[in-house]
Amino acid sequence: MSSRASACARESMWGVAASTHRKKSGKKKSGTSSGGANRRPRGNPQKPAVSGDPRPSRPVTFGDWLGAARLRTLPLAVAPVVVGTGAALVVDHRLHWVIALACLVVALALQIGVNFANDYSDGVRGTDDHRVGPARLTASRRVAPRTVLAVAVVFFGIAAVAGLAIVVRTQHWWMLAVGALCLVAAWFYTGGKRPYGYYGLGELAVFVFFGLVATVGTTFVQVGAVPDEAWLGGVGVGLLACAVLLANNLRDIDQDRVAGKRTLTVLVGKRVTQVLFTVLILVPFAIAGVLAVVYPVALLALLGLLPALAAVLIVWTYGHPRELVVALSITSLTSLAYAGFLFWAYAPGI
Repeated sequence: MSSRASACARESMWGVAASTHRKKSGKKKSGTSSGGANRRPRGNPQKPAVSGDPRPSRPVTFGDWLGAARLRTLPLAVAPVVVGTGAALVVDHRLHWVIALACLVVALALQIGVNFANDYSDGVRGTDDHRVGPARLTASRRVAPRTVLAVAVVFFGIAAVAGLAIVVRTQHWWMLAVGALCLVAAWFYTGGKRPYGYYGLGELAVFVFFGLVATVGTTFVQVGAVPDEAWLGGVGVGLLACAVLLANNLRDIDQDRVAGKRTLTVLVGKRVTQVLFTVLILVPFAIAGVLAVVYPVALLALLGLLPALAAVLIVWTYGHPRELVVALSITSLTSLAYAGFLFWAYAPGI
């Protein structure tokens, strides 16, 4: 009896232990499942997170390539050429239209090349996996990264050929160094191991190259001189280009923080960015007011304040980051209108 009781006791103890183990195991699995259910998916929602994702990936279209070229940024490339050509007419009343068109090709090809290079570099680095805007070609995995890079190189090549033609025509051979510097700056904005666009220097580079260099360079290759009108106009369009980049980076501020992209907006914060955007918008029109003392038509540039102030209002009151796309588009078009009025002021007889 005692031996049988002892055996029963042992069986009972083993049964309790096994039951307890099963309960703990069940709780652990349940917790794991719950945690997995609550875990939020990471990455770009417009691309499959894994190869087995049932969501179809639509084929790339011509519209996708146009989107990657970022047409809304192209007025920023046209504006400095327009202002620079107007300033050249202050020195020489003849319109050097062939050189002016060549300068326009350089500016547009560089801008488009930068946009595709940015698509490639941010895509392979994983920065665009956190975008709130439309998926880029590289990040969406619908176009091979090398293909996007090849397109960027083609446009850089077009800019280089047009720039070389300008140098041969004008015999200003030292401008080859300026052109090479522009290409280097275009690539290392987001390319290379330490892209300067990731360290808060994007706005400075935009002001220098899409403001001063593009405007003053356009004037110089046409007339061999650089009047004050070119410098003042270059500052104006350069600041407006910086404002566009600020609006873009403000839209992506949260995603850039996650990706480790330390843009100027990430470094200084939302409120300072809003103040800086407002200043960058207003200063060019103050410059137009100064120019109006000598060139009264420049006062018409103040008409651009109407859409510009609308962009400022959006930047200060937006509820969703996507609304800032409208602000940067308005600012980009304002830059082109601003340049057109300055050209008219510099060359009223054209």
